[in-house]
Amino acid sequence: MSTLSTLYPTMKDHLAAMDDAGNIAPVVDILAQQNEILDDMVWGEANSTLGHKTNSQFALPTPTWRKMNQGIAPSFGKVVSVIETCGTLADYFQVDKQVAELNGNTAAFMLLQSSLKLEGINQEFSSSLFYANESTNPEEFTGFAPRYADQSLENGCNIITDAATPDNNDNTSVWLIGWALGKVQGIFPKGSKMGLTRDYKGILTVPVTNPDGTTGLMEAHVEYFQWQCGLSVADWRYVVRINFDLEDCVASGTTGPVLARLMAKAMRRIPNLNACRPAFYANRDTLEMFDQQAMEKANMGFTTIEDAQGKMLTRFRGIPIRRCDSILSTEAGI
Repeated sequence: MSTLSTLYPTMKDHLAAMDDAGNIAPVVDILAQQNEILDDMVWGEANSTLGHKTNSQFALPTPTWRKMNQGIAPSFGKVVSVIETCGTLADYFQVDKQVAELNGNTAAFMLLQSSLKLEGINQEFSSSLFYANESTNPEEFTGFAPRYADQSLENGCNIITDAATPDNNDNTSVWLIGWALGKVQGIFPKGSKMGLTRDYKGILTVPVTNPDGTTGLMEAHVEYFQWQCGLSVADWRYVVRINFDLEDCVASGTTGPVLARLMAKAMRRIPNLNACRPAFYANRDTLEMFDQQAMEKANMGFTTIEDAQGKMLTRFRGIPIRRCDSILSTEAGI
């Protein structure tokens, strides 16, 4: 049973969205985020029904310098197989038929509510892309942060730290990701559709629980949203995490982390920047510090241009810097 007051928009909600002329008024997206990482991701279909299987080199064959009349031991390379899984983000929207059809604005009202659903789903996916962990939440996929959280592991050389304090949750990360199929990519289940789907179910009779605790049936417009998605990091060398204490940054760069230096280090950890689509990702707090340090010192490698669509684009040594509000400023240090 659904609880009417919490899961369904009411007539009050509908009237709040209308202007004096009875039309759906524009809504200011004060809860919207900028997660430009969603624009950069490359996607590929998983190669098996169980997930996406990738094979990575673990050890190369070892040749031997041979002397005359001396035998040599054969060697072979070792390969490690990993299966990446997908999760399913899903949500329903249900609204009383009478409320939705108030003043004949059904389509506009449904579109407004759908746009809010899409924003919520996008924010959840973007946050999961960094912080989801299927070892603790099996219904999710595993994001970047749990994969790059221990410098003692094989990929630890791609974790750069500066003034990060493990005991304090006042750190953040800048990520350099080289997107490419077969290296770092989004995945969707084999045989399924890529991306977020919106399915209008029509007008259905649904059970509800009224505010007074009684139960009943209601005619409602019903929509279903679903996104089957996952992340594959077949080649860990194409992701670099810069973890640092943002509070220790100063505009002059005389003390604390100097972001340009850390980003230059990160670029050298990627094997081949020409073999991928690289981009830096940082949140608003970090971008503000980028600007302050760049203004203090010239020739730090930051440039800002207007692209063909009229959008301002900031780059560091030619690599785009994207804003991603889902990256936290309250991370634990590494």
